[in-house]
Amino acid sequence: MSEYVSLKAADGHKLSAYVARPEGEPVAGLVVVQEVFGVNAHIRSVADGYAKDGFLAVAPALFDRIERGVELGYDGADMQRAMGFIPKLDTEKALLDIAAALEFAGSATGKKVGVIGYCFGGTLAWVAAARLHPAAAVGYYGGRIGNYAGETPSAPVMLHFGKQDAHIPAEEVEKVHAAHPKVEIYWYDAGHGFNCDARGSYNKQAAHEARQRSLHFLKKHLA
Repeated sequence: MSEYVSLKAADGHKLSAYVARPEGEPVAGLVVVQEVFGVNAHIRSVADGYAKDGFLAVAPALFDRIERGVELGYDGADMQRAMGFIPKLDTEKALLDIAAALEFAGSATGKKVGVIGYCFGGTLAWVAAARLHPAAAVGYYGGRIGNYAGETPSAPVMLHFGKQDAHIPAEEVEKVHAAHPKVEIYWYDAGHGFNCDARGSYNKQAAHEARQRSLHFLKKHLA
């Protein structure tokens, strides 16, 4: 079952969130952090997938602070519009919205809550692990993650990257590895966005391997 709910961040901002609920008792809560394309069909499908695995999944609409109802595709004008959001993004405010989603998931389940993010959300998942104290965090191909390598996560973290990702230099990831050698980092023979079946860069094998690892990791630390 899925629905949209309204969340309220600590600064008073109200935002929408997509909530996917499992059929039975949730094993845990999970905040799904969007790419720069909004809470679109792909992000909703990610939330739905984890709900089928027993998680109460919450995907907060981080772009509501800029423009409400943003839901973009991955080509043409939608891609250009998505890139236009990047200069407007505010990490601090996005974290307030993620915190609201974590609180909602915790209250709704009474159990541990983790965070998983993709692209823009992959970096936010890493920062959230350091500042918001979720029980676990997973990040997929987080751009500019090296800028936050000095942050120390308070929970177990797993990160996924593509070896052919032209957007994320390997040196960026190495900064994180050097500062936190115990963080689980996996590389795949794939490009940026390999988990998303709506992108031309989708890689079925890499997506499957990364999801199996992520699911095992999340259940280990949350369930």
